[in-house]
Amino acid sequence: MSSAPRTGVPETGRRPDLRVLGVSGSLLIAFVLAALVAPSGVGAAVDTAFAWSARWFGAYWQVLLLGTLAVAAVLAFSRYGRVRMGGTDTPGFSWFRWVAMVLTTLLAAGGVFWAAAEPLAHYVDPPPQYAQVEGGMEGAALALAQSFVHWGFPAWAIGGSLATLVMMRGVEKGMPLRPRTLLWPIMGERIRTHWIGTVTDISCVVAVVAGTVGPIGFLGLQMSYIGGEMFGVGSGFGTQVAIIVGLTVVATISVLSGLDRGIQLLSRINVWAALILIVCVVGLSSLPYVVDLFLQASAVHVREFVPMTLFRGDEGWLGYWTVFFFGWFIGYGPIMAIFIARISKGRTVRQIFVGATVLPAVVTSVWFTALGGSGLWLEQNDPGVVSGPYAEDGLPAAALAIVQALPLSTVLALVMVVVTLIFFAATLDAMSYSISSASTRSGEPFAWVRAFWCVGMGAAAIVLLTVGDNGVQALQSFIVVTAVPVGLILLPALWSAPRLVREMAVEQGIVTVPGPGAATDAETTAGTGAGVG
Repeated sequence: MSSAPRTGVPETGRRPDLRVLGVSGSLLIAFVLAALVAPSGVGAAVDTAFAWSARWFGAYWQVLLLGTLAVAAVLAFSRYGRVRMGGTDTPGFSWFRWVAMVLTTLLAAGGVFWAAAEPLAHYVDPPPQYAQVEGGMEGAALALAQSFVHWGFPAWAIGGSLATLVMMRGVEKGMPLRPRTLLWPIMGERIRTHWIGTVTDISCVVAVVAGTVGPIGFLGLQMSYIGGEMFGVGSGFGTQVAIIVGLTVVATISVLSGLDRGIQLLSRINVWAALILIVCVVGLSSLPYVVDLFLQASAVHVREFVPMTLFRGDEGWLGYWTVFFFGWFIGYGPIMAIFIARISKGRTVRQIFVGATVLPAVVTSVWFTALGGSGLWLEQNDPGVVSGPYAEDGLPAAALAIVQALPLSTVLALVMVVVTLIFFAATLDAMSYSISSASTRSGEPFAWVRAFWCVGMGAAAIVLLTVGDNGVQALQSFIVVTAVPVGLILLPALWSAPRLVREMAVEQGIVTVPGPGAATDAETTAGTGAGVG
């Protein structure tokens, strides 16, 4: 099938955008230095900005994610779902490799620890709108369904559907693989050099850097805690630094080897390692309970999906849960779209929706059920065995408590550590590549730009650890603040993506548009026939 000819300025050569690179890098450095000099002041400022963002934009983010999912689903399963993106009939990666790489863009943000802790948190303290539900299988299914809403279809749709389609069509027309291309349908070619394009790129880069550096630092805290509890390894600053340095080295080597080698290899290892952990945990807990819980939670998820997604009854709870996660995922959206667009050439609109939204959401639900469901089974059989450590020491304690309550706990803990590190290495790898694309004017980003972001984010996480948990937590919360401009950047895709896909459907012969004179000719013929009769 032939594709539309490319128009606009061709992407030849490689040219870093020093303004985007310099400003976004400087903002990261400034935040880290401020956290070092005045950690309490930075924390208070971020908390204030976080509360303001959640209060004024929380409802908008909820509607944006739900609207994006709905429009993308209608496009994918209509006749326009057959439109092929990227100007080629042959996808560059097999289904397994492609979906595995997509999974690395977001799941590591939750990884092992949220999957283990969030269902338990909603079970022990039910969401406000379901406060009357108390424990048992009903409470467990409701808790898991709430987690599905936070980490499922809305989260994956924000980057893996409409934004990806706009990005791919823009690149086919000669636009760069950068966040500013999301505004190309409404601003045209001038977005290349307009200051709005520069601000767009910087906003999106800062958002995803904050959303990546924070979890890297948090990973150091989590892994050092598990190392100290399970293996007798010191849990101090030195251990945390060693973990982050090792993670950064692996990710840097991978990102320098390119998409066709490093990233896809890490992502495949990631999937198989996660599968091993799921089999081990579920096999040593209660397979019948976990399967039953998944089915019941899925039913609750379908029934309560819209009420859970749009719930506005408790601002405090929303800021801690739904709005926090939705803001976080919106911050990732444009950079996720860059990465998914880069690896999805040759896929149809329907395939992109299924492979980058539906399948990842289902895999995430299974992942949360395996870890969180096993934790709920343990908690119901021995109240406090998981909730007690979680209440005292937070996310890593919940995951570790699940492992410690099962046979072969040392082996399971080792597998969990390996899986978590691979998750984060793959995500750091993918995000470094995509951030580098966002700060490159045209062509593939230079190796030194990819290495700069990979090493820079690891170094920033290490520096933030010197001020303790506050610096890392402040940066994690800051991504919700950065989601304010990013959410506005993603909005036009709601109407521009369907228009662009319809144009491509006409070009590819999927939809036939009558010529301007077709109706007149038909009417003339009909009129002539009537006269002759």
